[in-house]
Amino acid sequence: MTDRTTPSKPPSPYRSAFAALAGTSIEWYDFYAFATAAALVFDDVFFPSDMPTALKTIASFATFAVGFLLRPLGGIVFGHIGDRVGRKKTLVITLLMMGIASFAIGLLPTYGQVGALAPILLITLRLVQGIAIGGEWGGAVLIAVENAPKGRATFFGSFAQLGSSVGALLSTGAFSLMNLFGSDAFHSWGWRVPFLASSILVVIGLIVRTKLEDSPVMEDIHAEQSKKSDTARLPVAEVLQKDWKTVLVGVFALATATGGYYVVTSYLLSYGTDELHLSESMLLNGLSLAAFLELVVTPFLSLWGDKIGAHRVVVGGLAGVVLLSLPQFMVMGTGSVFLIYLTMLAMRLVMSALYGPIAAILADGFAPHVRYTGISLSYQICNMVFAGFAPVTAVWLSSLAGGAYWPPAVALMAVSVIGIWCTLRLRTYHRLRTADETSADARVAVPAGA
Repeated sequence: MTDRTTPSKPPSPYRSAFAALAGTSIEWYDFYAFATAAALVFDDVFFPSDMPTALKTIASFATFAVGFLLRPLGGIVFGHIGDRVGRKKTLVITLLMMGIASFAIGLLPTYGQVGALAPILLITLRLVQGIAIGGEWGGAVLIAVENAPKGRATFFGSFAQLGSSVGALLSTGAFSLMNLFGSDAFHSWGWRVPFLASSILVVIGLIVRTKLEDSPVMEDIHAEQSKKSDTARLPVAEVLQKDWKTVLVGVFALATATGGYYVVTSYLLSYGTDELHLSESMLLNGLSLAAFLELVVTPFLSLWGDKIGAHRVVVGGLAGVVLLSLPQFMVMGTGSVFLIYLTMLAMRLVMSALYGPIAAILADGFAPHVRYTGISLSYQICNMVFAGFAPVTAVWLSSLAGGAYWPPAVALMAVSVIGIWCTLRLRTYHRLRTADETSADARVAVPAGA
């Protein structure tokens, strides 16, 4: 990263990276637990039994989608706090909010017990999750990136992204474990255990984050703010006025990493079980293996990004998604466990090239004093537009073609092609911003009248 100076006693980059990883792992565990439960049990637990299967599936995924509606709000609110007060405080608040909401989901009554109140309560808690995760990603990325040594921002920034892999691995692993008790037990009480167990993880995460040192960039920001008489301008207002192009391009650059992820996980799980009647355990185990592969390879791909350029790694990953989108679903119809697992692993490998490097690319697009707000807006608007409705849209597109897999796969290919162009534009915007700041510094250094 370019826009920071080193304090007299810099925080440990590894401690900051671990804190980012620990917190995002827990937050994403809770978030993916909801996604998995929405694909497997929420349609039966929180909706009338006499609803058509397709309608219940869409309604179940809709509860998953509403959590994305308030994510931009979370990004704005916590982005403001993070840019003005500090990155650390926001990360403690968001983790606590997510933990309370997830634990409460595990205690909810079913539709058979309280009727329509059940899905209303579920949606309310999902909205709380959305606000929490909306403020989480930006702070976790920055606490790792801004504490990274020079030339290692992509590598250390990937630790925040690894939380997605760890969270997915823990979530699918927990549901796979509970599935061993049998279908009846799983649909009756087993699905609740992963939500209730998250309280233990949240306590661990809070201990790690309360001991975390804030980003050194905040020292510079506070120093600059103390020199200015007018600090009332909102970071979100400045971002939308000066950097709206960067926000917009960032949204589409992230589309495959967010929305595409849910197409090849949540929708794939629903398609495999509902349309092809494949084993839930087999698919969950495959997704667990894919999450483990992502966890292993993401740091190496990010380290590679520091060597050859983060944008090159991301573009290569997006090209891989284009090539694998149709085969990913095509082999599902064969029923071959080997082929299904092979394509799952291949898809997750190329998608891993998107997660780690994109954090550093996006952070470079904004000035430090509005960076939290800027990257949060891009990421959370993208999640609201693409990720939140990806499973629902995939089910809808598939239903238009009589349950065929190819419409969602083609849509994923199209989004990935757009993502390649936008990733390259982000690189261009970073160079332009850096050049402008260098020119401004040079003008200040020239004496008046020279």
